[in-house]
Amino acid sequence: MNQSETDLPRLGAPALRALASVGVTRLEQLTAFTESDIKKLHGMGPKSIKQLYEALEQRGISFATKK
Repeated sequence: MNQSETDLPRLGAPALRALASVGVTRLEQLTAFTESDIKKLHGMGPKSIKQLYEALEQRGISFATKK
């Protein structure tokens, strides 16, 4: 995934692959997942979760609260 094709923050390759594995390439798509869902993905560490949380917060959106 090219950085120009996404509005996700700069994450490490394992985190980007983890998100891509569930079809996430844009921040808005994260609103369909709980933070717990994303944390369970192989390749997502605390640093990446923090970066995603901050990026979502800047946009005024958040992870889903429940599925």
